[in-house]
Amino acid sequence: MEENMIKITVIDREDLPHELDAPTDMNMNLMELCKSYELPVEGTCGGMALCASCHVYVQSDHELNDPTDDELDMLDQAFFVKGNSRLGCQIKLKTALDGLIVKLAPVAV
Repeated sequence: MEENMIKITVIDREDLPHELDAPTDMNMNLMELCKSYELPVEGTCGGMALCASCHVYVQSDHELNDPTDDELDMLDQAFFVKGNSRLGCQIKLKTALDGLIVKLAPVAV
């Protein structure tokens, strides 16, 4: 694999896995990566942790940065929250996340 590139698996809402090549040198977050692959992640607030349209469930044992107070406040208002819930916009792509597996949370209708 080329330098500054990791693999992230995103499981969509139909349970189909998508293996994505993710650059670690562009200061991207998981929500932006999903949008670049045209996965159904809205990212309505543009990555400011002000909405929950990029809500994911982390399914691998990767060490993630602790959620900020803003992220925790937003998750308190989100639907279908679980213990492994995170906002994709708050997960920065970095080398340590190679092999990360997340599942897109259901959308409230």
